[in-house]
Amino acid sequence: MANDQNGTTPLQLAAAWIFVGIPLIWGVLETLGNAMKLFS
Repeated sequence: MANDQNGTTPLQLAAAWIFVGIPLIWGVLETLGNAMKLFS
């Protein structure tokens, strides 16, 4: 059992960042778009 690896694989890490990052980027862009309406 010395070869058991319970860590996160690079694929899991990338999937997690994509899962979180896409909505985050979308939210930031929506917020910036709405903020621009206030200054125009």
